[in-house]
Amino acid sequence: MNLENTVKYHFAKSTLISDSPRATASDSLTGTDIMAAMGMTQERAAMGYSAFLGKMGISKNDRERAIALLAEYALTKCDKVAALRKLGDEIKPLVMRQLATFAFEDYSRSAASVKQCDCCSGQGFIEADVFSMKSHYTMRLPQWAKDLKQSPSDFEVKRQVKEVARVLCSACKGKKVVSCACNDCRGRGKAVAQEETNKQGVPVFANCKRCSGRGYERIPSTEAYAAVCQITDAITVATWEKSVKHFYDQLITKFDIEEAWAEAQLKQITR
Repeated sequence: MNLENTVKYHFAKSTLISDSPRATASDSLTGTDIMAAMGMTQERAAMGYSAFLGKMGISKNDRERAIALLAEYALTKCDKVAALRKLGDEIKPLVMRQLATFAFEDYSRSAASVKQCDCCSGQGFIEADVFSMKSHYTMRLPQWAKDLKQSPSDFEVKRQVKEVARVLCSACKGKKVVSCACNDCRGRGKAVAQEETNKQGVPVFANCKRCSGRGYERIPSTEAYAAVCQITDAITVATWEKSVKHFYDQLITKFDIEEAWAEAQLKQITR
């Protein structure tokens, strides 16, 4: 049993919690067995299991717990980085918490994820210049014009007026969020290799160069740096690129390692 199979047991409509086996085999797991297995996995691999549940959107509490556990782990390892070691005792936990939060957001992102639209800043509407045609009459229609049955449009003056109006955002179509899927491969992770396609005469697919085969765009590390700068200005851009960014990438990888460990523990328990 792997972690993905446990997701359905968190929804009432998709599982049967009882003492009766779900299959005729003697070694089939009951609902009680599965609940116990998930509890034991959470005890053995707290960070990995909580991170997985938070990534799947099962529980916000598990998301916060995973971030808190990673922040505690980061505090034990950050002194290896000179720039982080020099931070004050009050500032260091805040910085680690911020890095852990961005690390979780990057870890949990997928091609199905959405992010706030940058074009409208999550408002769904933008202000744009709208041009409209307006008209007015220079004078009242004189009697001689009425006798000659002239059209009122002969005395009409038209002008183009520019107004600022709120219009629907063209990027998100008013949804306030946009997809995180790669624009080149549309979340598939594979794209047509034009050079090989031209050589062989048939479509040849390879890993997308833009997203490196992930299918989605990662969160730029500059966003994490900007968030850290709101807490302290002790870390410069050069220091971030030289050492702190590498430490931040290790925190993201830590979630993947812990999730793999949680899955290994679950398989060992349920085998």
